[in-house]
Amino acid sequence: MNFNDLFHFLEELQLNNNKEWMDANRKWYKSLRNDFIAWLDDLDMTMAQLHDDYYPTPGKKGINRINNNLMFHPNKPIYKDHFGAGLDKAPNSADFYIEIGLKNCLLAGGRWRPDSKTLRSIRDAIDYNGEELQAILDKPSFKKMFGGLYEDEKLVSSPKGFSNDHPHIELLRNKTFAVEYGLTKEDVLSNDFKEKIVEVYKEMLPFRQYLNQAVTV
Repeated sequence: MNFNDLFHFLEELQLNNNKEWMDANRKWYKSLRNDFIAWLDDLDMTMAQLHDDYYPTPGKKGINRINNNLMFHPNKPIYKDHFGAGLDKAPNSADFYIEIGLKNCLLAGGRWRPDSKTLRSIRDAIDYNGEELQAILDKPSFKKMFGGLYEDEKLVSSPKGFSNDHPHIELLRNKTFAVEYGLTKEDVLSNDFKEKIVEVYKEMLPFRQYLNQAVTV
């Protein structure tokens, strides 16, 4: 995968974020997209060896559309400034997300503002065994890599059904349960980029498994 070419394409796209330019350069886009899918396929096979419950996710299944959803976000540009994909993407699960773009390059996973039923399941899991999640978050290597949960809106009081003096009230107030590892362009272009992805994936795995277990019990 020629990531230099991918960054170049995205730079040109953001200077010419319109359908006419994309149509004129669609061959370039399709070539990059196919290369990215092949790169994802290779990464998918590598990560499938890391644990028994890995959910194989071919690149074509994992890759996201480059078009923004203008129905819900009419003020956004037509096209995104990044290539993104999810791997280990079992149905109704917290997948492993990869984003390579101009503003952000990152690896992430978890649940971004889940629906009310899923959020309730996560909170019930914390109520039952919040110590396990807290131990994952407090692990020194985890804290060094991710810092903590992704900063997002939180409830100012306790969620319905939970008291303000709950031992895990700070966790329960979260609306998003996700972590993120920021990458630089240099990281993406380095020879050990794949090894870095595997390292982050392995550190994040217990956190994602906790959330997945929470919505399956």
